[in-house]
Amino acid sequence: MKYGHFDETRKEYVIDRPDTPAPWANYLGSPAYGAIISNNAGGYSFEKSGANGRIIRYIFNSFDQPGRYVYLRDDDTSDFWSASWQPVGKSLDEYKSECHHGTAYTNIMADYSGIHSEVLYYVPLDKTHEVWNVTLTNKSDKTRHLSAIGFCEFTNDCNYEQDQVNLQYTLFISRTYYRDQKILQVINENVVNDSVDGNAVNKRFFGLAGSEVASYCGDKEEFLGMYHTYADPVAVINGDCGNKLNYNENSCGALQTKITLEPGESKTFSFILGMKDEAAANEIMKAYENEKTCATELQELIDYWHGKLNNFQVKTPSESFNNMINTWNSYQCFMTFIWSRAASFTYCGLRNGYGYRDTVQDIQGIIHLAPEMALEKIRFMLSAQVDNGGGLPLVKYTHNPGHEDTPDDPSYVKETGHPAYRADDALWLFPTIYKYIAESGNIGFIDEVVPFANKDEGTVYEHLKRAIDFSMNRLGDNGMPAGLHADWNDCLRLGKRGESTFVAMQLYYAMTVIKYFAELKDDADYIDYINEIQYKMGSTIQEKCWEDDRYIRGYKEGGMVIGSKNDPEASMWLNPQSWAVISGLATREQSELALESVHRELNTPYGVRLMFPPYKEHAFDGALMLLFNAGTKENAGIFSQPQGWIILAEALMGHGNRAFEYFDESSPASMNDKAEVRKLEPYCHGQFTESVGSPYEGRSHVHWLTGTASTCMVGCVEGIMGMRPDFYGIKIAPAVPSDWKEFDITKNYRGKKLNIHVTNPDGHESGCQSMTVNGKAMEDNYILFDELDDVNEITLVM
Repeated sequence: MKYGHFDETRKEYVIDRPDTPAPWANYLGSPAYGAIISNNAGGYSFEKSGANGRIIRYIFNSFDQPGRYVYLRDDDTSDFWSASWQPVGKSLDEYKSECHHGTAYTNIMADYSGIHSEVLYYVPLDKTHEVWNVTLTNKSDKTRHLSAIGFCEFTNDCNYEQDQVNLQYTLFISRTYYRDQKILQVINENVVNDSVDGNAVNKRFFGLAGSEVASYCGDKEEFLGMYHTYADPVAVINGDCGNKLNYNENSCGALQTKITLEPGESKTFSFILGMKDEAAANEIMKAYENEKTCATELQELIDYWHGKLNNFQVKTPSESFNNMINTWNSYQCFMTFIWSRAASFTYCGLRNGYGYRDTVQDIQGIIHLAPEMALEKIRFMLSAQVDNGGGLPLVKYTHNPGHEDTPDDPSYVKETGHPAYRADDALWLFPTIYKYIAESGNIGFIDEVVPFANKDEGTVYEHLKRAIDFSMNRLGDNGMPAGLHADWNDCLRLGKRGESTFVAMQLYYAMTVIKYFAELKDDADYIDYINEIQYKMGSTIQEKCWEDDRYIRGYKEGGMVIGSKNDPEASMWLNPQSWAVISGLATREQSELALESVHRELNTPYGVRLMFPPYKEHAFDGALMLLFNAGTKENAGIFSQPQGWIILAEALMGHGNRAFEYFDESSPASMNDKAEVRKLEPYCHGQFTESVGSPYEGRSHVHWLTGTASTCMVGCVEGIMGMRPDFYGIKIAPAVPSDWKEFDITKNYRGKKLNIHVTNPDGHESGCQSMTVNGKAMEDNYILFDELDDVNEITLVM
């Protein structure tokens, strides 16, 4: 079943059936002011923190109410509806709706009873308020007398949990006022100094610009009415908001304006929402007295985001691939880069910081689009590395480099809830920093001095050395890295001295990367050291972990093998197979065998399972995935993030057909016509998809904020499209379906524009027959940066 389509020209996803199988969301704003909105205007807003800066309420778990509602009423007939299909929910035989989710804006259009409405929702670039710009048009042949009522439900406390649970307190600290076209809400109004017992005064506003307020309401019960819902508020039924304000109840913002429209006439006005005091709100409102302000601000958003996305664009025979790589996978990468796992319709915003491994991996997805943004975040994450080389599992929003407690300190454990280091955290620095320097050419970054989280400072090179030391100082009985608290898979607890094959392969790869940097530094002694320990580590992995046609998952503390092919459950694991290729550890023969085992034992029509069979009766102590139903999440579900790694592994092997097969199976866009199966948005990745063992195979969960965006972007750009820069130039090595006869890539690379045209007349999956750059024949498919002009025409024949 199909609920919408991609508009690649405008870089929008257009939802033309509002009764989607789940709320399909978009992100507006920035961490300074965030707003999440569904296709039916459900969602919430917050300043700085979804947990501690919440402005308006939202009910999670797919209820998708309340939100940012604009109610419309025919004052002659008393008929009413909403500018988004919900919450009123008129019959879709009479009510037509389109939701255009774009890059940092959402435009919801509707037609009902001869009235066309458009509500453009956005947060202006670099601002900390939001705008609901409303345009009403009379499409009928008679004069219409209408009311438009904007409504939002304020929280009574900025802390999400306090607002929802601590009602004996939060119901009695909030009140509302009406002044100058706006509802003002004040929390803890009596606080004169900075705070009382940690509670500070807080002020919000909901205003109307461009049309006169006819009535207002600041009290939720007065607006909705007892035993009424968001679908039938008494204020809308009666055509009057009642002019009542809140004192010791639930606050809201509701503003009514009355409009007369002649046939063909339109009227535009704006509702404005933010966490500001009255003086600041007044200044903001003045800007929207100018009708051109919203159009200007929208164009600024489009120019900004499209400017980022246009740094890499493709035109291939696959519309699904084009839509994801050109717009939606890229935009999702920016959202995960900006928000980490802070707030969505699944994450309630309660994690008050950045996960180390999450954030360092998320950076990879935007490096080819905005290396300058990546650099800023890389510096930040390096400053969250402890002087022992490990990463802080959770980097607080209040992170203070050089002065942080660590998992070695009880105070850190108490504040963050993270009891120990994780094995993989700092190892993600190696691919991320390498990709950044290769993309940007900023080789001098390796010598930049960055503080450690707790004390001291060091060059980036020193930070990487200490990350190697962290793993080498924490080896298990076989000489491989200990799993510690977790090894990327938070459900896999191997014990303090248990060993992870996956992390061992990450460390092996990290050693290859740091040798590149050591060569730049002429650090001969360190190169000798890395060669020695890498050879030993590689030999150990091959001896202890290779089993006929696959690599095992690791060793439990005490020596128990995890992931042997002879195990009755969890006998095949995905990540050791893909990372055996990515790390460069496996031989060609081993790589072919391991990848074929993955396809044979783990592949499904919806992607590759994390492992199989699921744990049920034979789980070891520490296999926490047993808690999940079979085919769900880590218990043999299709965990989405590793899909990017298996795509990349197959592409590195030159297996274009297989790499694209894995992309196509797991791509949200490929499920656009089966939305009732997937449920989640067909334009963004989710955390996992249910698999064999579930009666709902193919159903996806936990949208938007997942590392999948980054890994799949890397798998597609570096793998399938073959964009592989290094310190001195770029290799172009596509691995594509054999039936792709030609495709195009445009890429901005260190200020140079690359227009790449690839032809594949003989139906190859990979390989280069010839390549020309600006008419000059090249020896192979590698181009030195110094050989590039400002604009370059490149032709590659596969």
